[in-house]
Amino acid sequence: MAVFTPEELEPDILHDLKEEIFDLYESSLQNLVELELTPHDNEMQRALFRSVHTIKGDLGLVGFTPMIEVLQYLEDILDMLRKGETNYTSPLHDFVVRILDKVSTFVDDIVKEGKAEYDKVAIDATSEVIKQFTQDNKAQHEVMFKQAIATFSNTINESAHQEATNKISIPKTGIPKKISPDKQAELLFFRELIRPIEKRIGVFEGKADRIAALALYVNAYSENSIAEDQLAVACYVHDFGMAFMPEEIIKKQNSLSDMETNLLRSHVYKSTRLLEQLTNWDEARKIIMQHHERADGSGYPLGIARDDICAGAKLLAIVETYINLVTDIEGNSTSAALKSNAVAENGNKTKPLSEVDAVIALNKDYKGQFSGNWLRTFNKAMTAYLNQ
Repeated sequence: MAVFTPEELEPDILHDLKEEIFDLYESSLQNLVELELTPHDNEMQRALFRSVHTIKGDLGLVGFTPMIEVLQYLEDILDMLRKGETNYTSPLHDFVVRILDKVSTFVDDIVKEGKAEYDKVAIDATSEVIKQFTQDNKAQHEVMFKQAIATFSNTINESAHQEATNKISIPKTGIPKKISPDKQAELLFFRELIRPIEKRIGVFEGKADRIAALALYVNAYSENSIAEDQLAVACYVHDFGMAFMPEEIIKKQNSLSDMETNLLRSHVYKSTRLLEQLTNWDEARKIIMQHHERADGSGYPLGIARDDICAGAKLLAIVETYINLVTDIEGNSTSAALKSNAVAENGNKTKPLSEVDAVIALNKDYKGQFSGNWLRTFNKAMTAYLNQ
């Protein structure tokens, strides 16, 4: 492995560079997700080209040279894509993600450590492969991308990444393994309690399991992860209060009145009260209390915003909304109350979206409602999962 040590730069410049690269990286991942759905969308193709072009330019301005050549050849390929001279394919998607992931890590290492390791042999060999792309050998592009991926993955870190990627799976439950036996016993107890509640309020069996498992999966991608035990308890307990809603509201088939909606929203307080005497779960109680709050202040019950909302609540809000988006609310829910609550928060979507569509919807249809940092973490985790 070679080591790159840049010339000394002002901390502010490095910080701004890291933020710029990170934003462009996330924007590129979003473009790739959309291109999976609409591979011929020229606007998305152009946006992806611009992002890579800007990343390359930013690295050039500060003299971060090791990644510039491979980015230049990648930019040339994306230029071909936007001109219709090559096709958008899964291998192209995979290759772009790998290059940008390595660039992001490269910049992050320099900002944190003042230097970065990189595999010069693999990068140079990859450049030799992708610089051969031309309009004349278009029929070979998919094979060439696979060759480029194999070449670029010829490092210990990339091989480990590939091995991990091949094994990505989201468990069926959200019970953390590394917690004390006492906490695990309580968590299993909460899991058993939510099952009859799910049945009573008309959601699909195992919804809490699915929310908890996905929340823990996304949490593992965060640099500032939330305590797994607290997050898991919040995921299982956050809807406990729905069990205490009046039956006439739970079973009502017509729209809810304002008074009934307010009563429905009071389930948050009822859920938190169940943990009041259990001092092990103070952070979980906070997550539950705030999981319907929104970054723009439009949520409930407190109407707080942004930094006033705890990290666990920010993540749970995203995950629960995603699960609702991929769930057939109209078909699977017999509860008008739950249906009303879910539809109100899901942009009036009652039919399930595909996993990819749901990720896109979270980023497009909920402007300002979710934490930007946690939404980027969610995007990164889901991109890794959906790219398999």
